[in-house]
Amino acid sequence: MRKPRIRRPRSLAGRLFAMQIVLVTAVVAACAVFAYVSGRGQAQEAARRQVTAAAAAVAASPAVRAAVRTPDPSAALQPYAERVRHDTGVDFVTIMSPGGVRWTHPDPLRIGERFLGHTGPALRGQAFSETYTGTLGPSVRAVVPVRGGSAGVTALVSAGITVDAISAEVRRQLTVLFVVALSVLALGGAGTYLLNSRLRRQTHGMNAAELGRMRDYHEAALHAVREGLLMLDGSRRIALINDAGRELLGLHGDVVGRRVDALGLTPSVTEALLAPGPRVDEVHLTAERIVVVNTSPVSGGERHGTVVTLRDHTELQALSGELDSVRGFAEALRSQAHEAANRLHAVVSLIELGRADEAVDFATAELELAQALTDRVVAAVAEPVLAALLLGKAAQANEQGVELVLADDTRVDDGLLPPGLPARDLVTVLGNLVDNAVEAARDAHRPGRVVVTVCAEGGELLLRVGDSGPGVAADAVDEVFRRGWSTKSPGPAPHGRGLGLALVKQAVRRNGGTVALGVSPCGGAEFTVRLPLSVRTSEGVPA
Repeated sequence: MRKPRIRRPRSLAGRLFAMQIVLVTAVVAACAVFAYVSGRGQAQEAARRQVTAAAAAVAASPAVRAAVRTPDPSAALQPYAERVRHDTGVDFVTIMSPGGVRWTHPDPLRIGERFLGHTGPALRGQAFSETYTGTLGPSVRAVVPVRGGSAGVTALVSAGITVDAISAEVRRQLTVLFVVALSVLALGGAGTYLLNSRLRRQTHGMNAAELGRMRDYHEAALHAVREGLLMLDGSRRIALINDAGRELLGLHGDVVGRRVDALGLTPSVTEALLAPGPRVDEVHLTAERIVVVNTSPVSGGERHGTVVTLRDHTELQALSGELDSVRGFAEALRSQAHEAANRLHAVVSLIELGRADEAVDFATAELELAQALTDRVVAAVAEPVLAALLLGKAAQANEQGVELVLADDTRVDDGLLPPGLPARDLVTVLGNLVDNAVEAARDAHRPGRVVVTVCAEGGELLLRVGDSGPGVAADAVDEVFRRGWSTKSPGPAPHGRGLGLALVKQAVRRNGGTVALGVSPCGGAEFTVRLPLSVRTSEGVPA
């Protein structure tokens, strides 16, 4: 048993094509009917004017006026009437007596018979026209009096065109009209077919219900997806953007239809969005976030565009930075464990050599040095996150041959930092500044030294990191916070480098602070960060 075939609803293009064909056919048919009716009326009116003019011309002829007074008017008038009939194209010219007796007729056998039709108005001296059925059938005719001066109406002249002749002329015009109508219908159908073929390609043969469902799914998907999505047209204007895209790029208001380079985005993000080719997993910084950008050009359609996806990389980058710090701490602990083992072997060897006093002095000196640094950090920095960070960075710097010291005015009490200042941002700012400073001081041709200042000053948290490195060239001061700049290579940095200072500036801006670059007393670069300690309410007034 054959399964019943499920009929798929007609596509939107097919429905529009059928509707347009019906509409074009109806319009052409209506125009044809209107043209036929108006043409028939115009043909009858033209015939009426023609017969009236012919009858008036015959009635005004002097030869006719003279012939009607003769004893045998038909002998002179019959040839004359036939010539007029052939010359004017009417079907009959009848000249008759006031009593209605025919003197002329297209059929000579009808001469002498009474005229079939009305003559009353003409006998009163008035020309008139009418449609009447005579010996030749229905006709449009005019009756005009022949005036004989003082004698009054001496004869009547009637000229007419049969209705069949008028209909034949209308049919000839209608044939031409029918050909024109068919041509218009064919051209309209062809144009409609071409337009609907294009519409079918653009809608992929879907019907209205399918397009409606797709639109609903499209809207739901845009709001549900957590990744940022942008669609750019061929002119690099935003054709579509979802909520996550607005949030990641920091856009507000109606941005659809605006060019990418007019949105006020960072130069690197603008360059990535304007690039003609594809971009794969590129990391870029916005004003407050780190985003991974992927772009894919649109290959179909009349105007090529680009599809852009954005992923938030901010938290992942922060976690990656913390992981790097933990790895550094682990390396420092491993190195310290190795050094401790070496020192322990030295102490044991001194004891075995019988030099116990020297062994005690050696062990005590190492402990005092490590404890002094710990006591200095703990005494000056009561904030546990900052204290742990500085101890770890000090151990790392020591392993690289760089001395990390705290400035004398370093002082941060526990509980000083407001809840609105995330500890992760402090780690990002201070950790990256110290790492850059240690790297710069390690590569300098003089003893490496890094000086760190952390204190509260004027309602702000002051973070200052100076080094004994080569410093920053004057022409690079404006570029140091750009993604890709590195203290190791001021030009474009390799992949994965040159992000630290950009993250510092981003974290500082996110917390309403400032960062400045100067010259350190140690001879290298000095970065100064100021972060507000007051928590602002929604009205912008400090709490």
